[in-house]
Amino acid sequence: MDTRRARVIVGSLVLTFVIIRVMLHTSPNSDFNVAGYNIHHLFTGILLLAIGGIPLALFPGRSLLLDLSALLFGTGLSLVLDEWVYLIATDGTNASYLLPVSLHGGIIMIALAAIYVGVLYMVSNKRR
Repeated sequence: MDTRRARVIVGSLVLTFVIIRVMLHTSPNSDFNVAGYNIHHLFTGILLLAIGGIPLALFPGRSLLLDLSALLFGTGLSLVLDEWVYLIATDGTNASYLLPVSLHGGIIMIALAAIYVGVLYMVSNKRR
């Protein structure tokens, strides 16, 4: 596993979580609506996971494209994991983003994902 790629994924995972949580805390009623549909960041995250994850799965090596893919993958994963606990444990309202269960759940999920990247990185380095 590429050290830079692991750092980009974890960095974008954490930075995206911090940015989205600050935005939600300062303006919890800001919705992203397209043609009358409320687009949660879960859905945006799924698109970014696909856009970033497919090149990571298909192309070996190092390149700017793969660095960008890792960035998109980490960003998308952060958006998805942040909403995962929120949608399971709350009523899904904008005010629920500010509940401790939503914040703590998001922190736990982001931490687990970062730890998972770290474990996979260590395992891949032992194999070399």
